[in-house]
Formats: sequence, structure tokens, C-alpha cells
Amino acid sequence: MTIAPGPLLSTINSPDDLRRLDKDQLHQVCDELRQYIIDVVSLHGGHFASSLGVIELSVALHYVYNTPVDQLVWDVGHQAYGHKILTGRRDEFHTNRKYNGLSGFPKRSESEYDTFGVGHSSTSISAALGMAMAAKYKGEDRKSVAIIGDGALTAGLAFEGMNHAGVADSDVLIILNDNCMSIDPNVGALKEYLTDITTSHTYNKMKDDVWNALGKLPAATFTREIASKIDQSIKGFLNKSSNLFEALNLRYFGPIDGHNITKLTDTLQDLKNIPGPKLLHIVTVKGKGYSLAEKDQTKWHAPGLFDKITGEIYKKAYEKPQPPKYQDVFGHTIIELAEKNDKILGITPAMPSGSSLKFMMEQMPNRAFDVGICEQHAVTLSAGMATQGMRVFCNIYSSFMQRAFDQVVHDVAIQKLPVVMCLDRAGLVGEDGPTHHGAYDIAYFRGIPNMIISSPMNEQELRNLMYTSQLETMNLPMVIRYPRGEGVMPEWKTPMTEIPIGKGRKLKDGEEVAILTLGHPGNFAAQAIRNLKTEGITPAHYDMRFAKPLDEALLHEVFAKFKKIVTVEDGTVVGGFGSAVLEFMAAHQYHATVKILGIPDRLVEHGTLKQLHAECGYDAEGIELAVKSLVQQNTTVHSY
Repeated sequence: MTIAPGPLLSTINSPDDLRRLDKDQLHQVCDELRQYIIDVVSLHGGHFASSLGVIELSVALHYVYNTPVDQLVWDVGHQAYGHKILTGRRDEFHTNRKYNGLSGFPKRSESEYDTFGVGHSSTSISAALGMAMAAKYKGEDRKSVAIIGDGALTAGLAFEGMNHAGVADSDVLIILNDNCMSIDPNVGALKEYLTDITTSHTYNKMKDDVWNALGKLPAATFTREIASKIDQSIKGFLNKSSNLFEALNLRYFGPIDGHNITKLTDTLQDLKNIPGPKLLHIVTVKGKGYSLAEKDQTKWHAPGLFDKITGEIYKKAYEKPQPPKYQDVFGHTIIELAEKNDKILGITPAMPSGSSLKFMMEQMPNRAFDVGICEQHAVTLSAGMATQGMRVFCNIYSSFMQRAFDQVVHDVAIQKLPVVMCLDRAGLVGEDGPTHHGAYDIAYFRGIPNMIISSPMNEQELRNLMYTSQLETMNLPMVIRYPRGEGVMPEWKTPMTEIPIGKGRKLKDGEEVAILTLGHPGNFAAQAIRNLKTEGITPAHYDMRFAKPLDEALLHEVFAKFKKIVTVEDGTVVGGFGSAVLEFMAAHQYHATVKILGIPDRLVEHGTLKQLHAECGYDAEGIELAVKSLVQQNTTVHSY
């Protein structure tokens, strides 16, 4: 279905077209842009509320700044839909997040207007500052602007960037988009601090008076020295809310209404003429312009397909019960365990809904905590709790855990603290693409001493691994990694039993070829084996459960019997589970042909999970092809 943009939006094929419009036409542009996003996302899916909240800002930035010469850095990237539409991608926008279509995030290879790729948060200030410093060094007349949400501001990297920006003598503007939300409502002292700023009448009146006075000064006379003297003269009259940003030597302006397009364009135009590092604080509403999204911002962050008139979110109807999502199995199981073990605590960095720790936070609010977008803090906080005898489940998306690698090594593994790291979204995640794929955790955790790395094949195995991880006999850190989406067991609430650490299981005996699987892809292998049976091929199947430690007894059994082996995992083939099997084979001088299936050594773009599993060759059909190719070989030369 073709979706037609409004009459003004249909004429905007680049920011140059936008800048040709009169300022009083920008209201209409904003209305049409907001409606176009509603129209397209309701039919094709994608992130929703975030971009609606920055429609006016997107228009104002491209109207005032000479993009792409002036460089905008969006943080987090899912608020950049309006930006994409205004920068020549309007007619392709319906392909957003679809296989071979537009990325859901800014992407440098996609457009010259996407100055920095971002899918995670809190990188914009450092990146924009780097651009500003490079421009100054090269003598180029270009502006750099970072647009960061208040949720992203909680991450340490944002503070590191601001700390440097204040002394870097570079012309960078930081726009703080304050809507009290990331995916879930923001938490922490910074949220309260920003609330103080936005609600302080004394502070805002003083800032307005100063701003008006400065507006009357010629731009040429507005120097750093004058700005510093004015700052010092009014600081005694300002309340504590003025301290944080100005203490970092950032000229603070605002807060202003982020939905007032006239005020935004006027303010940005003025700020272009003020040198040095600056921060503009704007207040917006996530989901602005779609009433249901304004009322329930978490639900409408990425709602899927919906009826834009009634607000009904379409859900597929099923004739029989369906398997739950792995994240929900985690969310309900941790409560079951915590009811019997009062040492269990839960931690998540800003993903209580995405990880389903929200269930425990609602039922046991004194035992489950959202720490904001602070993965490093989440891990070390968990380590601190573990020193006091707590059994902490630190629940983080696999791709987000990459940020906390140092903390895992130094604060958890070296000290042998039994923190349980539950990695949601392990493996390929689908439409969010390479910034979110959980491809590397097996490889980067496998090299750390004292680490246990496990992956359940189904919901029952997840429950058993969680049960095992909180036992008093556990004295090492343990990773439990599981994928995005549904499992395979509609009747999943089974009794929990201990799984011996490093112990796999033989699911099916067979001939000629052995398939060794880790985690959920074991279900793809089971399907492949059923399909191969019709062709008279009967491979054996081993669910290894652990990438570290390996079940060496089971591997000795495999290599003693089979000369042709396929390994399957939903992680990178470089340094992952398959590599561990090859290392075992070499160490024990076995000779076999080993085919490793998993995520290839390249960036896998976005698409549905089914499309990406097929592309990477470890879906059921890919496993079938690998087994057939081995059956047809007569060689025993090592391969991978």
C-alpha cells in the first residue's frame, strides 16, 4: 500500500528544500511529518513514540543548520525517523527495518546526513565533540550538534564527553531532549535533578532575563570572557539546579518547549552565533501527537502494527497455546526462585520491560532494581552485592553487555564472585540489526578464567540453569544466554532440577555425522534431523549446554565414534563454541572433518529472524545442507 505524504512534505527531498520554506510554514511541515510517521509505522512497524517526540526538533535542526556540512549526531538512533525522511529517504521509509531496506538507526553508509552510526546510547557527545575538534584543527567552518535523550545521559560515557567538552575549546552544541523516558521511565538522581530545573520558577525567570539581555548584544561582542563574567554575576541568584552543567563549563540554555517550532528555530539560530561548548535543554513528550502513545509511552515505544484510528495493536490469533518468550520465562522464574531464596536480587540497566525483570520489580520492589543505562555500573553493583552473600541475577542484553566487559573481568571473574549474568537477545535479534545482534558474548567470555557459559535449548533448560546458578554450591560467575523471542514449549512451567556444570546430553544416537548444538539452535537441528530421516540420513544430536566448561567426556564419545561433525551456535563462528570444539579436537589429537555453523565473520544486517537465520546458514535447511555435504565427502581432512 502506497502512503502519500502531505503536500508540503512531498516537496522536501533534502534539507535544502526545507530551508527554502518560510518559517511560518514549518508548523505544517511538522504536522505532515508526524502524520507520515504514524501512517507508515502503523502499517509497516518500527519504533514509534521516540521519533514523534522530536518532530519539531528534527525540522528546526535541518532548517537552521547547513546539513550535511554542519553535522548532527543522533543519540539514541531510533529517534531519527523524522531526520531520515527529511534527508532524501521519504519514499524508501516504508522499507525501514525490513530485509535489504533502510536501517532503523542512523548509518553512515546509508546517507551523508547520517554522520555517526548509533544503535546503542550515550555516544553522541563524544562523537560530536570529536567532529568539532577535527573541524577546528582543519580550519573548517562547520557546526557539530549532539542530540541526546535524558535517559542516555545517565550513562558514564555521556559524562565523560561533557567533562571533556567543557575544556576542549571547540564549538559543539549538546541538545538534551528531556522527556523522562528511555524505553521505560527514567530512574535515578539525574531524573530528579532535571525535574528540579524544569519546575524551578526562580531559575527559569532568571535564565529568561539573562537570555533576553544577551539577545540584544551583537554577536561579535559575545566572547567567552563576557559570558564568563555574566555567569559569575548571576550564580548567586540561581538555585542549585544551575550547578551541574555550568560546573562542567558548558553554557546552559533552557529549558524550553521542544514542541514550539518557532521558539526552537529562533533559539538554535541564536546559539549558532555563540562560540564554545553549549547545552540546550528542551522538554518534550515521547509519543507527541498520538494520544495513546503519550499516555503509555513504554507500550508505544515499538508497538508493532496497529490501527492508527482505533489504536488497536494487531496480534496474531492462534488456535492453540503458544510458547512464551524466553524473557518472560526468565521474569517469572526469578520470582519463583526468589520466593524460596531470600538472597536472590535482580538488576537491569534500563530494560525492565525488555528483559521482563519488571515482574519482579512490581512484586518485590525491594529486591529488583533498574539502574538506568549503566551496564558497567550494573555489573559492578552486582559484584558488590555478591561479596555480601547475595545471589544476583544481572539481566542485560547480550549486545549491551559488551560495554561492561572490563567490569566482568576485573570485578567479577578475577574475584570469583558468583554473579549470574542473564544475557537476553543472544544471537541474531532481527530488525534492529548489527548494533543489537548478540553475536560476540560466547567468544569474548570464553577467554576469561573462572567463567561458566551456558545456553538453554528450551524453556525447561532455562529454568533449570537458573535454578542451578543460585545454589549455594555455585562459587563462580555464570552466564546464561538466551535468544529474543519465543521458545518451543507452550507448557513451560516445569519442576526445576540441577544441571551439573559442564554436562551436556545426547538427544539422539545416529550414524556417520554428529551434530553438536549450543542453545536454542538445537531446535533447528532437531527439525533438520527429522527432515533428513526421509532421505535415509540419521545424524546423532548432542545438546552441549555449556560452551565453557565443555563436556569433555561427551566430546571423547563423539570423536571416538564420528569422523564428520557439525557444530551449531547462534554466536560468531570466530572464537565461539565451534572453535572450542576444534581446540578440544587438536588438544586430544583426534582427526575429523568439522563444519562450524553460526554467525559468519561479517556484519549481518537487519531482517526478520527467519530471514537472517537462513542467510547465515544455521536454520534447519542450512543444517541439512551441511550434513548432506559431509555425507557426500569421503575425506577426513580437518575443515571449518
